[in-house]
Amino acid sequence: MTDRDTPRHHVRPAAGGWCNDPNGPVRAGGRYHLFQQHNPGSTTWGDIHWSHASSADLVTWTDHGIALAPTPGGRDGLGAWSGCAVVEDGVPTAVYTGMDRTDGIGSVMLARSADDALSTFEADPVPVVDGPPPGTDLLAFRDPYLVEAHGARWGLIGAGHAGGGRPDVLVYRVDRLDEWHYAGSLLDAGDPVAARLAGPADAWECPALLPAGDGRWVLVLSLWVDDITYTTVALTGTLDHGEGLRFRPDGGGGLLDHGRDHYAATALVERDRTLVWGWSWESRSPAASADAGWAGCATFPREVGTHDDGGLRIVPARELVALRGAPLDPGTELPPAYELDLRATTAVPETQVELWLGPSVVVRATPSRGLVELDRSAVPAESSHPVPRPGSVTAAVPAGTAVQLRVLVDGPVLEIYVNDRAVLTEKVYPAPEGTAEVSVPRGDATVELRGWALDPAVAGTGTTGPTL
Repeated sequence: MTDRDTPRHHVRPAAGGWCNDPNGPVRAGGRYHLFQQHNPGSTTWGDIHWSHASSADLVTWTDHGIALAPTPGGRDGLGAWSGCAVVEDGVPTAVYTGMDRTDGIGSVMLARSADDALSTFEADPVPVVDGPPPGTDLLAFRDPYLVEAHGARWGLIGAGHAGGGRPDVLVYRVDRLDEWHYAGSLLDAGDPVAARLAGPADAWECPALLPAGDGRWVLVLSLWVDDITYTTVALTGTLDHGEGLRFRPDGGGGLLDHGRDHYAATALVERDRTLVWGWSWESRSPAASADAGWAGCATFPREVGTHDDGGLRIVPARELVALRGAPLDPGTELPPAYELDLRATTAVPETQVELWLGPSVVVRATPSRGLVELDRSAVPAESSHPVPRPGSVTAAVPAGTAVQLRVLVDGPVLEIYVNDRAVLTEKVYPAPEGTAEVSVPRGDATVELRGWALDPAVAGTGTTGPTL
């Protein structure tokens, strides 16, 4: 692959076309499986199928084509929309949104794997949840997600009430996959913390509830506003358990990703961690995507939880270090895909450290303010989704005297992790070229920068790159 503007390591349908939300991450048959919303016939949204890829190690992925297609005339005839996947009685099963209407109201459907490789799913013709509960008057009802909590299994549904401005997450007790009992609201916009951190929104899409240990949880919500997919937030809190389940925010959390090219996060809860993928949409024009033949990809998998102080913990999945190939020597031209690890310790307040990715993209860190800015004003986004963008975006973390940046670049996809507490995802076209350079334009700092090409052909070497 020679096109620098095409990612090499991020999951997307190999045949091209459109993809959006990651769906149904599940571990089965000794492999990770990830599905994505996919339009096989166009680089624009529509005719939504589930594409499928799998991996033994979260590093090298195999594309398996389409796993789930809409059933003509069926309850998912207008699209097999977002959902999750579980292994029930040894059978991998997709739990997804069936669409047979155009107003954003779906049903919860099941589709069971037709083979051990999860290459195709057979949909049940009758939904397990036919639509919203009576009297709820919703404008959105979609994106089922299953979670184990307080000795029971619960199904979450993203929702929003008619009239706008009143997002909600509905909760069901799921005794069996084909037996769902409505149990009220997990969280709604009437909660003042939710209104502050997860608003404004007309609906909360793609809810995901992640265990954080010691009785604490992280609730991930994607904000849908006036028919615009906007951004994703994560709230920390606890759960009240009675006849239903209620999330009680404790005031922690904020943006799950501080960049503009991330949405619709979904999660796979494992024994010792939770993996999260998001959808990275396009910052280029629809015409440019059509010319390229593809639009959208999943982010790299991330481990999401909390620190001891209650703040969010967000780091690249530990397996991704196996992508590190040849170390990058000082002054080396940056390859199409690479990782940089910058560590800086400041000697005086207001010190600013800059990391340049070629001549057009710069990351500025001011540790004493806890601010990290990605400035791409020299290569502005062509797309106006969700709104026209300024040339830079900023992440805020607790202030201190040091900063660590892990910068993973895969063609146009930039994922910048800050102090294991924040991440910024942006797509930059044309992808950065040139060399990596560090400067300290203000103040005084000791800086170390290491780098590696991302190359699965030599993955797993574990080599330590020289200081650039």
